[in-house]
Amino acid sequence: MTQQPPLTRSGADRLRAELARLKKEERPRIIEAIAEARAHGDLKENAEYHAAREQQSFIEGRIQELESGLSNARIIDVATLDPGDKVVFGARVTIIEDADDAEEETWEIVGDLEADVKTRRLAISAPLARALIGRSVGDVVEFTAPNGTRVYEIVEVSYGDRD
Repeated sequence: MTQQPPLTRSGADRLRAELARLKKEERPRIIEAIAEARAHGDLKENAEYHAAREQQSFIEGRIQELESGLSNARIIDVATLDPGDKVVFGARVTIIEDADDAEEETWEIVGDLEADVKTRRLAISAPLARALIGRSVGDVVEFTAPNGTRVYEIVEVSYGDRD
């Protein structure tokens, strides 16, 4: 049986929107840029052409990744979960590092495909997420990060879409 990677419903919606944008806007724009660069003549020394082809390769790869990920994913509606103050997939977890000047951080535990550090969406496969899963408010979590062992306290756990 094939593994079905989890995705939050809001994450799946964001990924579908990205896929539509790539197919309807980005792909045609790149095809046009390639045609325009090709019209400039010699392709061997045409930097615009090579840059457009590289961008096309990236976009096509991302389209393939999204189509595959969305078709195989198990979509979980976080709003229907109610595990109390226990951390499970889809949880929004507020933690504070065990340090004097530490500030609270809030992370949402999501599927690998929808993870994005800039928007504080943490992949379920990430070491911090694995350390948090199954824990509750008030628990102290220790895990090994690339820059050493880190200790956090779970301050709050919530569920439901934030978008």
